[in-house]
Amino acid sequence: MLYNLLFPLADVFSPFNLFRYLTFRTGGAVLTSLIISFLFFPRLIAWLKSKQGEGQPIRADGPESHFKKKGTPTMGGLMILIAMTVSTILWADVTNAYLWIVLLVTIGYGLIGFGDDYLKLTKRNTKGLSGRFRLGWEIGIGLTASALIMWVSAPPLAGGISVPFIKDYLIQLSWFFVPFGAFVMVGASNSVNLTDGLDGLAIVPTMIAAGCFGLISYLTGNAIFANYLQIHHVPGSGELAVFCGALVGAGLGFLWYNAPPAMVFMGDTGSLSLGGALGAVSVVTKHEIVLGIIGGLFVLETVSVIVQVLSFKLTGKRVFRMAPLHHHFEKKGWAEPTVVIRFWIIASILALVGLSTLKLR
Repeated sequence: MLYNLLFPLADVFSPFNLFRYLTFRTGGAVLTSLIISFLFFPRLIAWLKSKQGEGQPIRADGPESHFKKKGTPTMGGLMILIAMTVSTILWADVTNAYLWIVLLVTIGYGLIGFGDDYLKLTKRNTKGLSGRFRLGWEIGIGLTASALIMWVSAPPLAGGISVPFIKDYLIQLSWFFVPFGAFVMVGASNSVNLTDGLDGLAIVPTMIAAGCFGLISYLTGNAIFANYLQIHHVPGSGELAVFCGALVGAGLGFLWYNAPPAMVFMGDTGSLSLGGALGAVSVVTKHEIVLGIIGGLFVLETVSVIVQVLSFKLTGKRVFRMAPLHHHFEKKGWAEPTVVIRFWIIASILALVGLSTLKLR
């Protein structure tokens, strides 16, 4: 919004020329969302405590160390969403269609997560929304967003997906791109949701992935850099760097209060929306497969759940002591901070591998 209001006045007041630069506006988005978080998170935490009483329900079959977390409020994702959305609208070009599509996915999934958290709190159990209801809405939002992305994008980008390490090549899916894009968004959303089980575990890999996709958005949106790196140029996608910056800033603000011992949990309100946001950005920038590398930690957590369920149903035996994977290591005796920090290291390594695909063509 500041770009649309102030940049046209650059001829009158030359400092307003700064708003033409994505790097400047991305930095502004990071700082703005961080400041909003610091200003309002303490009040939100106090309000959530007053409303939630016993806080987020704790799984009875979970690691014993988790029972001491009883009383910690959830729905901290509300503040992430607010800070991220306000900051994005403030610093981005509000005429950019991709920006509103990504915000649609982010807020839509956040509302689903809010409903899930609300039912868990009011019913005092860990069930929440029914799986079919939740998945149905997630798929509906994903299909809508994918169709809009396809409509906004110019051929041949509209129905194609790129392949890492191969230059100037798109797999043309035509209208199958719509369900494919929805699959990426739903998968990313639920993968982050499964990873969110320990203090700080999900938010740092999410920020790492958002930082990577902020860079990818900037590069794909710039014809010169895209041509140099031999990646597909997606006109207009550069504005998503501002969105990713706002996500990083809001994530840092949340981590300040989620660091062990956590004062607040993000809940499904945060995890579903953040995962959906990453999925939507990857679909716009044509880096859906790269998301699977950069967000490899989320993939590992999801695969561990799938393997555990299939193994138990087919053989009656469990592969892991507990799924998702982070609980397995807790059951083996690893301290929670040990699990979290080692998973952060894995996420950082995978992010570097994912970014290397930009040049290895």
